[in-house]
Amino acid sequence: MRFSNEIKTALLFIFGIALFLIGFSYLKSNDVFVSDRIFYGIYENTEGLVNGTPVTINGFQVGAVESSKLLEPSAKILVTFRVENDFPFSQNSIARIYESGLIGGKGLGIVPRFDNAPLAKDGDTLRTQIAPGLTDLVNEKLTPLQEKIESMIVHADSVLIAFSNVLDNERQQALRESIDQFNATTAALTQLINSLQTTFASPTAPFQQSLLSLAQLTRNAAAVTDSLQQAPIGSTLRSLEQTAQDLAIISDQISKGQGSLGKLVQSDSLVNALNQTNNQAQLLLEDLRLNPKRYVHFSLFGKKDKGYKKPEKDNK
Repeated sequence: MRFSNEIKTALLFIFGIALFLIGFSYLKSNDVFVSDRIFYGIYENTEGLVNGTPVTINGFQVGAVESSKLLEPSAKILVTFRVENDFPFSQNSIARIYESGLIGGKGLGIVPRFDNAPLAKDGDTLRTQIAPGLTDLVNEKLTPLQEKIESMIVHADSVLIAFSNVLDNERQQALRESIDQFNATTAALTQLINSLQTTFASPTAPFQQSLLSLAQLTRNAAAVTDSLQQAPIGSTLRSLEQTAQDLAIISDQISKGQGSLGKLVQSDSLVNALNQTNNQAQLLLEDLRLNPKRYVHFSLFGKKDKGYKKPEKDNK
């Protein structure tokens, strides 16, 4: 079967129109081969929402925004969007405009509700909501902070004015002098700290030399301790113990009068002999004093010695 040129031209024209519609729908993020559900939402402000913006449920894309229309005379905005799948949610679900990122623009997300309300169907108008963006949150947090900063600046200004009123020229000069003295004190402390660092940190400083001497003394003490540990202290102590025992035995023998030294200590014969010798020595000296001629003879011509005559006992 052969077609005429007119039929071929008509078919080609119809095919081009269909291809154009399909491409146009594709550019508008519409899938012509999928049955979509159309929903509506009325907003006070769409926050820059544009056609073709993805529609998501919990972050999963399910459709796109079809169009936006300004309503008269309320100046509200009617947003038409489609949902491509048949995911069920109730009529109480919320179509929320949110900020998709710092530079990503706005997005439209459906917050599904699973209550006893009827399910949303094609052509329903959902409840709407606008989520606060980053700018709104920042402004919300910064506004109280700004007010506090302004209040602090006002109070600081008042304090400075009061401070200026309290401090006259004389007190201001005294304050400057105090600050100068404080700077001088700080400089002196810095110099002192540097001197101390030089004194204690230098290897040739007296403090370091003292530490070295102390370390040498510690090593010498350790060497002496090692020598003492190696010395025969046990045998020396045993010898001292034996010597003490011998002395104890000797002392016991002396106290009992045993041996020559014991008899000498315990017997009175030595004391009596000494007393007798002392008495005889006194009698001899007394006789020598009374009769010196008996003991000393001196003559130029010689003289016969007299015999010894026992002196009479002195009663005195």
